[in-house]
Amino acid sequence: MKYAKIVLRNKGKYFMYDYKLLMDKAKEASKQSYSPFSRFAVGACVLAKSGKIYTGCNVENSSFGMTICAERCAIFKAVSEGEREISAIAIYSPNADDCNPCGACRQVMYEFQDDETEMEIITESASELIVRKLSEYLPYGFKI
Repeated sequence: MKYAKIVLRNKGKYFMYDYKLLMDKAKEASKQSYSPFSRFAVGACVLAKSGKIYTGCNVENSSFGMTICAERCAIFKAVSEGEREISAIAIYSPNADDCNPCGACRQVMYEFQDDETEMEIITESASELIVRKLSEYLPYGFKI
């Protein structure tokens, strides 16, 4: 799966992205992490159905409940720019192989999942990309 492609169709337009490109953007985003307490930097890169990409990093706070994960940072950045459907997300931490999303992030991903195709979550282990579907992480997500 190292160089697999994602093909998106949106309003008659086709977009092609390489999983590696998304992972490289997540790696760059992890360098902006503000994680003085955990020292666990994380970066994320989301691919919106529009074909645009957005990045985010984790931002910690002295009031731990106010901390935001990289995944939600990137998704909220996309949403604040008008996106409503996310097709894929790459997640990276220089501190861990196969860095997986927390429960809160999984539910946020479910909320903004592309209605036509299931979101793909891309992680990396031993320099190999791993691609999983959101349902593997959250089989019973909900929307109200």
